[in-house]
Amino acid sequence: MHSNLPPWALVTGASGEIGGAISLSLAEKGIPLYLHYHQSPHRIEPILQACRERGVPAYALQADLRDTEQIAAMFGAMLTPPLLVVNNASIDHVGLFADVSPGQFDELLAANVRSAFFVTQHALPAMLRERFGRIVNLSSLWGVTGASCEVLYSLSKGAINAFTKALAKELGPNGITVNAVAPGAVQGGMMNRFGPEEIAMLTSEIPAGRLGTPQEIAAVVRFLLSTEASYVTGQIISPNGGWYT
Repeated sequence: MHSNLPPWALVTGASGEIGGAISLSLAEKGIPLYLHYHQSPHRIEPILQACRERGVPAYALQADLRDTEQIAAMFGAMLTPPLLVVNNASIDHVGLFADVSPGQFDELLAANVRSAFFVTQHALPAMLRERFGRIVNLSSLWGVTGASCEVLYSLSKGAINAFTKALAKELGPNGITVNAVAPGAVQGGMMNRFGPEEIAMLTSEIPAGRLGTPQEIAAVVRFLLSTEASYVTGQIISPNGGWYT
C-alpha cells in the first residue's frame, strides 16, 4: 500500500447481528466503511449512524448480491474501492435433505456462495493494483463438521471454505490474504429459532458453557483484516468455545 490513510472496508450483510458487530468493531479502529444491506434499511440505519458517531466515513449500499449486475452497480457507486472485504451476507436453511427442492438449492447457493465469489471478483482489481488486500469470508462450524438437517447450509459453507483455501494460494503472491471465520453457536441470528430449554441443552455441550457473542466473532474478523495478520492466509478459524476442535 502506498497511502498512509486507512483502506476502505466493505462489509456485506452489515444489517445482521454479526455484520453489525463487525462494522462497529472496524469503525472503532478508524476504518472507513461501505455497509451493504439487501432488504433491511431500518436495521442498517442505526449501524450506519453508530459508525459515523465514531468519526469514520460510512455509507450504506443496497444490493441483491445474487444479481451480478447489482454487485457491479454497488461497486460503481463507491468513491474509493475497498481493499478490505468481509463476505458476511448469507442465509440459512434447516430441513431434511430429502425435502430440499431445486429452487431452495439454487437460492441458497446463490446467496451464500455465488455472492461471495462475485463480490470478491469485483474487489480484486484494486487489490491487485495496490498489491495489498484482505478478504475474510464468514463460514460456519457446520462447513467444517457438517450438521444433520442442515445439509444444504453445510454444503454452502463447505464451499466457502474451499473457495477460501484455493483463492489464498492464487492471491498470496500479490500480497492479498484470504481467510474464513467459521463461528459455532452465537447469540441472536440463527439461534433465535431455539427456545430456552434447547439453548440450555446446547450450551451444556460447549466447554465454554455459553454461546458466543457477535462481538467475539467481530474481533477475529478485525484481526484477520489487520496488517498484523499478513502471514495468516488460507485459514479456517472457528471461534466455537471448544465445541469442536
